[in-house]
Amino acid sequence: MKIYLNGKLVGREKANISVFDHGLLYGDGVFEGIRTYDGLIFRLKEHIDRLYKSADAIELEIPLTKQEVIKAVVRTLKANKLKDAYIRLVVTRGIGDLGLDPRKCGMPTVFIITDRIKLYPEKHYRNGLEIVTAKTRRNYPQALDPRIKSLNYLNNILAKIDAIKSGTEEAIMLTHDGNVAECTGDNIFIVRNSELITPPAEIGALEGITRDAVIGLTKKMNIPFHEKLIRMEDVYGAGEVFLTGTAAEIIPVIKIDDRSIGNGKPGEITKRLTAEFRKLTKTDGVRY
Repeated sequence: MKIYLNGKLVGREKANISVFDHGLLYGDGVFEGIRTYDGLIFRLKEHIDRLYKSADAIELEIPLTKQEVIKAVVRTLKANKLKDAYIRLVVTRGIGDLGLDPRKCGMPTVFIITDRIKLYPEKHYRNGLEIVTAKTRRNYPQALDPRIKSLNYLNNILAKIDAIKSGTEEAIMLTHDGNVAECTGDNIFIVRNSELITPPAEIGALEGITRDAVIGLTKKMNIPFHEKLIRMEDVYGAGEVFLTGTAAEIIPVIKIDDRSIGNGKPGEITKRLTAEFRKLTKTDGVRY
């Protein structure tokens, strides 16, 4: 495996960063997870734009232009001869001292990992996923905006631990006032009375690339859609629930907190959206 690290392709065993890098010391950095499908990088422009928005939000200047980042991604994919892959693109604040001051850091660190990924077993895509509600609440947006895709993921990890302890793969995270925000690594959608609903991003959800793709498909498919506040009683009473994410794609949920959703099987709207999304992954992106 070859990994892009600050302009060079190095072997996995040589892909090292300093223990003084503030990405390691403080989670001070941003990242993107990107998928490729048969040599097409899905929605690459949108991912790169979001990376730069996240960096701007934490006043981190990426030392490459957007076009240079795209070339680095393609270079890494080609070096590893991957057509179907998961890309992890990371920019950290760089090497500093043991204090918090970002001004003490030098050049930001940029690295790109390309590999294969399978987030959930195939049976869950066919039969649906069972999840729980996390005890851990979502960060207050005015303290740490979840729309910034930062390296500080401890809030999500603690909620993931809640899921693991419950014997499930994923967990719903609630806001401080009890509204549904998202899951630990995925956005959430529900279907009620044939209407598709997802929480508004400003309450504490990442503006997911797959989330946006699904929203776009609703217009094409004439599926009524709204962003609304959702409570857990809305989720329990939904006819369908599914999650979206770059790694997860679209995955149906058939049970939450031991309560069956709908008829306990993946729903028809979920199936239709999944089929259309798969078509989209063959056309919407950058070919390499």
